Amino acid sequence: MISTADVERAAERIRGRVRRTPVLADDGVWFKLEQLQHTGSFKARGAFNRIIAAGELSAAGVVAASGGNAGLAVAHAAREFGLAARVFVPANAPAVKVAKLRALDAGVELVGDKYADAYDAAVKHAADSGALFCHAYDQPEICAGQGTIGLELLEQVDGLDTILVAVGGGGLLAGIAAAVEGRARVVGVEPRTAPTLHSALAAGEPVPVEVSGVAADSLGASRLGEIAFAVATRADVGSVLVDDAAILDARAALWDRYRLAVEPGGATAFAALRTGAYRPAPGERVAVLLCGANTDPATLTSPSAAPPAARTPR
Repeated sequence: MISTADVERAAERIRGRVRRTPVLADDGVWFKLEQLQHTGSFKARGAFNRIIAAGELSAAGVVAASGGNAGLAVAHAAREFGLAARVFVPANAPAVKVAKLRALDAGVELVGDKYADAYDAAVKHAADSGALFCHAYDQPEICAGQGTIGLELLEQVDGLDTILVAVGGGGLLAGIAAAVEGRARVVGVEPRTAPTLHSALAAGEPVPVEVSGVAADSLGASRLGEIAFAVATRADVGSVLVDDAAILDARAALWDRYRLAVEPGGATAFAALRTGAYRPAPGERVAVLLCGANTDPATLTSPSAAPPAARTPR
């Protein structure tokens, strides 16, 4: 469980380490441009907070399991502090992401053919070596770091009512909901093909879900995190679902209208507005979080030009 105070402490720790990303206002909607963050996603916030909060680390440095945004963020933060970083990824992880990890001086270990294999190997390495394990979404420091986005939004948008947030494992949702609790509403937006929050709320606890679809490379957790579930139920977080076609349409619209390049996961929250899955009340002030930009630019120009689906949670 995390609180607003945890997020406020995280904001102090990571100040000057991460970018205070801007907002773009248009037609009563405020877009939070977190795709401009270091390494192209919000994940840098949690990675910095996890490492700084841990204090002095052993020579083994840090370790993570991720072939995508979380791994890139941990590798970036580790390099900033001169720490060793090892990232375990499935052997079928996209070659371009593996290359980016290596460019950040991370040691890359290819293990198995699914995220669970890489995760188990990373946990074992942490136990054997003393390296600090950085979870992709279900650690208090990770969630609190991501939540600093919510504090920024409260300052950037006067009278903010609602924040639409894409959900995978739920670390981002947990942090933002804790940050703005009692001051703004948070609604989780998920692909129908990866409904971790929706399924958890229906079942009364996190449950495994089948994962597929165009946003699976960034929203592809197969189960909502325990911290996210606790915060979501405490803060009365809502949940809406969107389909793959709507995600791709939203992504193309962001490019066509604003020249904002985001990955499918980064467009998922906007899809809820475009489809009417979330309908603001008259005068409601809504922020949409654009959470990631690690995408192939060649696929931006057409809603049907989808990037290959992947199954590596970030």
